[in-house]
Amino acid sequence: MNNLFLDTGSTSFTEFVGSYAPGLLPGRFESLAASVGDQIPHATTIVAAAFAGGVVMAGDRRATSGNYISQKDMQKVFRTDDYSCVGIAGAASTGIELARLYLVELEHYEKREGRMLSVEGKANRLGAMIRANLPMAMQGMVVVPLFAAYDEDTGTGRIFSYDVGGGPYEQTNYASIGSGSLFARGALKKLYRESASLEDTVLACVESLYDAADDDSATGGPDVTRRIWPLISVITEDGYRRLSDEEVEGYVRQVLDRRMSDPDGPTAPLR
Repeated sequence: MNNLFLDTGSTSFTEFVGSYAPGLLPGRFESLAASVGDQIPHATTIVAAAFAGGVVMAGDRRATSGNYISQKDMQKVFRTDDYSCVGIAGAASTGIELARLYLVELEHYEKREGRMLSVEGKANRLGAMIRANLPMAMQGMVVVPLFAAYDEDTGTGRIFSYDVGGGPYEQTNYASIGSGSLFARGALKKLYRESASLEDTVLACVESLYDAADDDSATGGPDVTRRIWPLISVITEDGYRRLSDEEVEGYVRQVLDRRMSDPDGPTAPLR
């Protein structure tokens, strides 16, 4: 038996695969003849917000190919270990592959070392994987994730954003990525409160996604007739949990009921 599989020599699963079968990794492809950016489905808006005791991440469900809606119920938020998750925006296929590989990367480290990476270590590992995809990003296969984790050392939720060259960049309180991020961030800027409860933080995230869908055609709003709701995940000291469709529907109904009388949504007091 090949000793390579008995002792990989590295805590990084990505480095192990890169030395044995580099063609299996994202971004290790020959150059494309032309940009394919508009020809493949793209994931759009993701938001994350910290609250006392954890962090919330939420994403809409729409994927687009140019001006065409290619999928109405795409999954964009992925659990990566018991205390972290990743949301993807950009080239959907590459983003999903990256999220799945990152999950294995964290599991590989934990099995070899008998402990989890620190939050900073997790964020840095993800940045290195994004940087490896840079050649493909230059040809339209751009994927930019948002990473959120619960820090057991400090008892707080933490959020990291990235660019196509890697990162990470730690964000304070909240962050958004994707085509609707400008509008979602504007909503969070007026609605976010550091002292807010989990329920109020989830509501603020749902409001921000609604505002993004209101102004960005690539971001999908809640689909009441098909019962397609945003994906919402919560990470606390108890670990990662994805809210059920029934729970998310309850939050969405609150937002929709208020929007019936106030289409532009809640406003923040000036004083």
